[in-house]
Amino acid sequence: MSLFRDDGIVLRTQKLGEADRIITLLTRGHGRVRAVARGVRRTKSKFGARLEPFSHVDVQFFARGSELVGRGLPLCTQSETIAPYGGGIVTDYARYTAGTAMLETAERFTDHEGEPAVQQYLLLVGALRTLARNEHAPHLVLDAFLLRSLAVNGYAPSFSDCARCGMPGPNRFFSVASGGSVCADCRAPGSVVPSPQTLVLLGALLTGDWETADACEARYVREGNGLVSAYLHWHLERGLRSLRYVEKS
Repeated sequence: MSLFRDDGIVLRTQKLGEADRIITLLTRGHGRVRAVARGVRRTKSKFGARLEPFSHVDVQFFARGSELVGRGLPLCTQSETIAPYGGGIVTDYARYTAGTAMLETAERFTDHEGEPAVQQYLLLVGALRTLARNEHAPHLVLDAFLLRSLAVNGYAPSFSDCARCGMPGPNRFFSVASGGSVCADCRAPGSVVPSPQTLVLLGALLTGDWETADACEARYVREGNGLVSAYLHWHLERGLRSLRYVEKS
């Protein structure tokens, strides 16, 4: 029997029996972890209140054997709140739906339990903090998170130079299958011709240029959102259920 301690974001919860839950977290040191939290569905359980989606928590696990993720689910025996991001998210529909899409994305990009995914974890913490503080429009925060998640998982799109031959941009065409912007010679079937301002916006979201992103017109934001969704779905091979509920600009 071993004790483990880590901090993480609660991604989702599932009912188990009459009073327990299975908690799925994205942790700093162990990647995605599922654990049983006993008694958390009881009305007076303060422990359960800390283990709600969007919560950033310090958690103690009790596991059989020397590994946290192994045979059977570990027990979540203790938790302390680091940051209750849910308080600033669940009260607003736009922030809530954007945040839910972030949680689902983080879970999909960490499909192997127990494997550290520090960059994905840090991206999620930063995005939820920004969302909870209402620092930028929720749909922009979501698109920035999706683009950066794609990048840290090896699917960084190009929004200027040709993704196939490297021809310096800007380039007119955009191909999801080719990896982003492409030149006329590398144009693939199904390529689209987005507005130059849309590609500038997406590049700003990817690099964190919020001054440019916040000033962008709504029509380019909508077009950019469509490109981000298509690119994400291509690489995940199936869509995110939560994206259909996200408020568009």
